[in-house]
Amino acid sequence: MLRGWNPTPAGDGSSQLSWRQAWLCFWMACVACGTPGKQDGVQQGAAMMDWWAARDLCCLSGVLGIVPLESQDGGKRAVSQLCCHSDVVTDFDFSPFDALLLATGSADETVKLWRLSESGQDLPSSPGVILGPAGCQVETLQFHPTADGVLVSGAGRTAKVWDVAQQKPLTALEPHGDLIQSVSWKQDGALLGTSSKVSAVGSIQGHENNKDSRLLWMNASDYVLSVGFSQMREREVKLWDTRRFNSSLVSFALDTSSGAAIPLLDPDTGLLVVAGKVNVMGSTAPLTPCLHFPLVTQCLTEGKAKGAALVPKRALDVMSCEVLRVLQLTDSFIVPISYTVPRKSLQEFHEDLFPDSTGPVPAVSAQGWWAGDNKQAGALAGLFNPLTPCGVCSSPQEGSGLSSPPSSLSSPSSSAPSLSTTSPSQKSLQSILGPSSKFRHTLGTVLPRGTHITNLKGLNLTTPGESDGICANRLRVAIPLLSAGGQIAVLELSKPGRLPDTSVPTIENGTPVADFCWDPFDLQRLAVAGDDAKIRLWRIPPGGLQETLLEPEAVLRGHTEKIYSLKFHPLAADILASSSYDMSVRIWDLQAGREELCLRGHRDQIFSLAWSPDGRKLATVSKDGRVRVYAPRQSSEPEQVRSHCGGPGGSCWAQGSLRSERQLYLSDAASLAAGPLAVVSIDTAPSTLIPFYDPDTSVVFLTGKGDTRVFVYELVPEAPFFLECNSFASSDPHKGFVFLPKTECDVREVEFARALRLRQSSIEPVAFRVPRVKKDYFQDDIYPATAVCWEPALPAAAWRAGTDGQHRTISLQPPDMTPVSAAPQEAPTRKYVPASVYLEEKSDEQKKEELLSAMVAKLGNRDDPLPQESFEGVDEAEWVGPGGLL
Repeated sequence: MLRGWNPTPAGDGSSQLSWRQAWLCFWMACVACGTPGKQDGVQQGAAMMDWWAARDLCCLSGVLGIVPLESQDGGKRAVSQLCCHSDVVTDFDFSPFDALLLATGSADETVKLWRLSESGQDLPSSPGVILGPAGCQVETLQFHPTADGVLVSGAGRTAKVWDVAQQKPLTALEPHGDLIQSVSWKQDGALLGTSSKVSAVGSIQGHENNKDSRLLWMNASDYVLSVGFSQMREREVKLWDTRRFNSSLVSFALDTSSGAAIPLLDPDTGLLVVAGKVNVMGSTAPLTPCLHFPLVTQCLTEGKAKGAALVPKRALDVMSCEVLRVLQLTDSFIVPISYTVPRKSLQEFHEDLFPDSTGPVPAVSAQGWWAGDNKQAGALAGLFNPLTPCGVCSSPQEGSGLSSPPSSLSSPSSSAPSLSTTSPSQKSLQSILGPSSKFRHTLGTVLPRGTHITNLKGLNLTTPGESDGICANRLRVAIPLLSAGGQIAVLELSKPGRLPDTSVPTIENGTPVADFCWDPFDLQRLAVAGDDAKIRLWRIPPGGLQETLLEPEAVLRGHTEKIYSLKFHPLAADILASSSYDMSVRIWDLQAGREELCLRGHRDQIFSLAWSPDGRKLATVSKDGRVRVYAPRQSSEPEQVRSHCGGPGGSCWAQGSLRSERQLYLSDAASLAAGPLAVVSIDTAPSTLIPFYDPDTSVVFLTGKGDTRVFVYELVPEAPFFLECNSFASSDPHKGFVFLPKTECDVREVEFARALRLRQSSIEPVAFRVPRVKKDYFQDDIYPATAVCWEPALPAAAWRAGTDGQHRTISLQPPDMTPVSAAPQEAPTRKYVPASVYLEEKSDEQKKEELLSAMVAKLGNRDDPLPQESFEGVDEAEWVGPGGLL
């Protein structure tokens, strides 16, 4: 269904191009791309490429990546991520007059406007303007071509025209009969066209099939182009005259395909590009006054298209007569397709190919346009002529660097490398996205079966999502059982193997278990939180449980409702923090057996808490979407509070969004109000991420109960802050995942982390190793001095008095190993004899001397005796004949 709207009285004026200087926007996924079917997947902008990012076959997310069109530092392009929405980004557009103003629409029912930086690296953490909510998913949006700060958005059956500066709608157009699929401004900005699924009163039936359709206004003329599907599911193109809107003027079919066709128009040359989404067809045709579309060329590409966009005019190589460049988005690459016109001379600027183009200065304000002013933006003469001295012109050497594979119109001189080339000698986009981690080849390995604990029975899988579901120290592992009374099995790690078929000795907690953890400084003490708002302290005998424990060592009372989480202090002995559904955090002195501090300020359920490594502060994250940081010895109220759009999380920086998108946030604890330093979207899953951070290697591990994968990232002190490493994947989901102390790692195998993986009926150790060649040496770059975390740095009374401590450190280097930094440097050896040995030039005298020496060696020495002189003679008697005569 097609409609024409006149939001303001039409005025006279010259044609206007919505000009974006040098940016490019597009959706892209590293492994698989699932873009919304109604959008092009690509938009052009001022100096960057912007895409929707997914990761490893995950669901859609609200993240856009920004990468410059121009390559820097030897062809490298740095990528920054802009976390836009909590759900999939459905459409986005750059302002034609402000190269740094980006508008995004999403399925979260909002339109957001972002102010980008000149470099494209320091991206904003929050939008400058939020429009909506619209009440339903935003389908499409587009900036006004002449007025500054005017934006139209289509959501559901309603299209709204917004004044961005005032953050309010100027008008809401008449509701459509069905979902709006596309919008398009007339080039003079006086009229607006929309297309939707079905027709209604005051509109016409554009295409017989109500599948995805697109609308494109043909410059400042009265003609509108629509692309859709026929009744036979053929992709078809139709041209309409808005003055006689009863039937199309021209109609022709392209082909049969399930993917929507993307129309792109160059207003300067009149070239119309119809790019195929999902298929690999793209055609170019000029729009002529006689209202027909002669086919100029057709370009067939190898990869399946996910989107397409025109490169801005300033990025073209005008001295090579490049009149058009299309960027095609595929599963893995951006493929530039160049269209050039053959000319005999490439030394002169061909003005007939590059007419004056509209400048990037708005003609009228939003309020002036709404009042009826249809003034048009002025044209910039000679803008693309690099031979003309102009402040805004750029030479061909200042182009984007995105050269194109030659098409049927391409010039043979277009030989610059392409981002999409598959040649092994050129780097793909994935290899130039920034620094890599030395742990990027981390290998997670399940240790041999002889180290497993098997035949587990009656495992409790109903512990709260905030609980890890398993806890361990270097001696024992504790797991909850599905039995009456909240039983906990405590198993000795030094005794792996098959458990007996009979029941094992357990802890009888007396109430369902909510959370539990081992005292890091007392390996025999286990703290257990129950649904009855009590904390019980249990002491395990030195040799392990031999019988069921019925009486705890101590019981802590103070909370009034169910307790959710427990955390021991990282430095001080006998200090325990607990959070409860009574929205309080209480800090206990276990030696005295009483509550010392009570932290307030929460308004909703507390999901998690975490001590700072120095033990001075404590952070919480709650259901109200806020992160709170306390200095518990100074005040019971939070010293910092930061709003967060996420939901439950494993700590104050591992979060889940409102759409179950699991994300990793990194924030500066000293300035939470400044927003996160970095945001990484992990995947989409219902389970809560459980993080573990290794301070020695700055590696963070993330997984959730019910997951089959452990994500690994290295944290670095500068952008991009998170470096992704190889993840560990298992064939079946784990019920819990807990890490052991660093001293349990086998440094001879370059093992930097060891964990226990809880399965349905077994516990198996998992070793995380870094492949190294010189394993005979101690890898001192992997193993810095580690903290003695099993010894307290100070007593509880000293910490309460304001004293701060620090763990002493030890080296993990075995006595019989040499550090790899002190290993002798091996001299490089040649695998082959140098060619100079065989090809060395000799003088004539050297050759004569060698020849004479060889001849003399064959003749021998004159003083040597003759061979016959060495023969022996005969006896005299042998000379006497038969007659006795000589």
